[in-house]
Amino acid sequence: MRWRKLGQLYSHENHAHEKLISHAANPLAVALNDRIIRVYYSARDSLNRSSVSYVHFDIHTLEVTYVHPEPAFQHGEDNSFYSHGVSIGNIYQAQGKSYMLFMGWQNHASSHWRGDIGRLLVSPDGQLSLDPENAFIGLDAEDNISLSYPWVEKIGSHYQMWYGSTNTWDAGNQEMEHVIKNAYSSDGHHWSKNGIAVPSIIGQAQAFSRPTVLLLNNHYFMWFSYRGGDGRTYRIGRADSIDGMHWELNLKESGIDVSNEGWDSEMIEYPFVFKHGDSIYMLYNGNGYGQTGFGLAVLEDV
Repeated sequence: MRWRKLGQLYSHENHAHEKLISHAANPLAVALNDRIIRVYYSARDSLNRSSVSYVHFDIHTLEVTYVHPEPAFQHGEDNSFYSHGVSIGNIYQAQGKSYMLFMGWQNHASSHWRGDIGRLLVSPDGQLSLDPENAFIGLDAEDNISLSYPWVEKIGSHYQMWYGSTNTWDAGNQEMEHVIKNAYSSDGHHWSKNGIAVPSIIGQAQAFSRPTVLLLNNHYFMWFSYRGGDGRTYRIGRADSIDGMHWELNLKESGIDVSNEGWDSEMIEYPFVFKHGDSIYMLYNGNGYGQTGFGLAVLEDV
């Protein structure tokens, strides 16, 4: 597989709202019609707390046609599980409703930062509201340090979730070991955890984030961003699976890498893969964890 880059779509410069000063991270695509795509993203305020907003772009011309002027959902109060930010995963449908999953950040001075998984109800007009009020999936005996970026797919009559979980903040090389795990649900609301899905390799791929999953020809493909503790910034990797629960790393076959220069020349991360028409696309971030906005690539050589 090979991704052909189509360029930077949106850089989030000079936004007037105080909650949307910088960054356009974790892009999430929703097709409004055959041409216009809404892209939700996480932007930051002056204290690096992230909230959600969106833009529209024309997938044929790659022109941004609308920039939403304010947050569609804002980070929470100091005592909430998303007090310091909202980093979005994907949207899925259950019992006729649409839900957006996110990682809620807590970053208090007295403790290490922590993530929990939250869920937003998506209204038909695109507005977002918290559902439930507390964390959708919080820390427990299985995942007792920090959680991140969830992705859910409905496969037949059941649902699978892939999400990040921290094993340790330092795996011996001053880099965390943050792995991707799997969970199962019959209704999209209640989940049974299955443990580690994607294997980590200390020193090569041990800090995973933002999985995005595509089922193609009865085969599961996953792209994610990762670091290996060798000082190199995020890259996008790939894993393959037959059943969605057990994965094999295929890092060299991700089909996309940093550019020689420009907005995505230092790092690439936070992929979002989606089908539209007869094509498969990837939204992704570049330098600075989304500080330079997001771009688009199209899949070739399937």
